[in-house]
Amino acid sequence: MSKGTTIKEALAKWEEKNGTKAAESTTVKLYMQIPPIEKMDASLSTLASCEMLSLSTNCIEKIANLNGLKNLKILSLGRNNIKNLNGLEAVGDTLCELWISYNNIEKLKGIHVLKKLTVLHMSNNQVRDWGEFGKLADLPCLVDLLFVGNPLEEKHQADGDWIEQATGKLPKLKKLDGAPVIKQEEGDD
Repeated sequence: MSKGTTIKEALAKWEEKNGTKAAESTTVKLYMQIPPIEKMDASLSTLASCEMLSLSTNCIEKIANLNGLKNLKILSLGRNNIKNLNGLEAVGDTLCELWISYNNIEKLKGIHVLKKLTVLHMSNNQVRDWGEFGKLADLPCLVDLLFVGNPLEEKHQADGDWIEQATGKLPKLKKLDGAPVIKQEEGDD
């Protein structure tokens, strides 16, 4: 069993391939590393200029070490083994988009720190109940939610009341599961 690629090694490979310093770049893509990245280690803190960081399609289990990323706006962590949203506090004031589909997230504890989040792609996770879904109401700027493939969505999609229920709980949504949210005007029968 080989050990995973470290962030430091992935950054070195990225710099070699791109001929530029990761620390000065606004976009850093470390997806699909072979062997995969397993930990978000302290080397991430060197990415002070980074606005878009992709670590998707690796084997990361925990969100960590984001404190140095003072300008991070988009974080892509899809297709990993992430189980919760702890560790986002450091980017709570800057992050606008979180792409975290295809993980193992059941609970949304910790999401409330993302005060500027407008886009949340978290399809194909393990969210099962409205109590957890309700925590998304703590995101004052959220307008685009991708939630398809979570047990909660699948159950209510089958019942035929998913869109109505979800948009009722998150009235500011403009887009749900890739489709525009059409609001019924009051008294508009």
